[in-house]
Amino acid sequence: GVSEAALYRHFPSKARMFEGLIQFIEDTLFARIARFAADEGTAETRIHNILSLLLTFCDRNPGMTRLLTGDALNGENDRLRERISQFYARLESQIKQVLREAQIRENLKPSISAAALTSLLLAAVEGRLAAFVRSEFKQSPLEHWDIQWPYLCANLMMPFGVDDGFGSNAPA
Repeated sequence: GVSEAALYRHFPSKARMFEGLIQFIEDTLFARIARFAADEGTAETRIHNILSLLLTFCDRNPGMTRLLTGDALNGENDRLRERISQFYARLESQIKQVLREAQIRENLKPSISAAALTSLLLAAVEGRLAAFVRSEFKQSPLEHWDIQWPYLCANLMMPFGVDDGFGSNAPA
């Protein structure tokens, strides 16, 4: 790792340091996320890989997790918070794209609207990250993920023409 003192020597200001770290997070994660999204696997597998990548990255980089939850940005420039919001919007867009492609590739649709499903999945992941920070990095964001993911994705997708149980059979 790099010491905090070394980071402060490298960057002209704390805000620039945070911008550089956010850029590093984006570059690191979105290069891999783009590959996962383009894979030939099922939508379920691709979404699992995307979310697991984020959780694993945060598990290995607690300081970066503090940035992604906004915890490290208290009292900082609003521009930095906007960068984090853009990160999650981009992640949301990638997941929605996987869901749209599942309609063509797998003849499946989300069991609820793509927006609602993506929001639910990201809320689960963001909650894990917040718990990790709140526990002072003792509760890994990966804790129980291997058994919780199958539960989360049990109703992720359904074939077209199947009633969703909520009185709506329209494509998402």
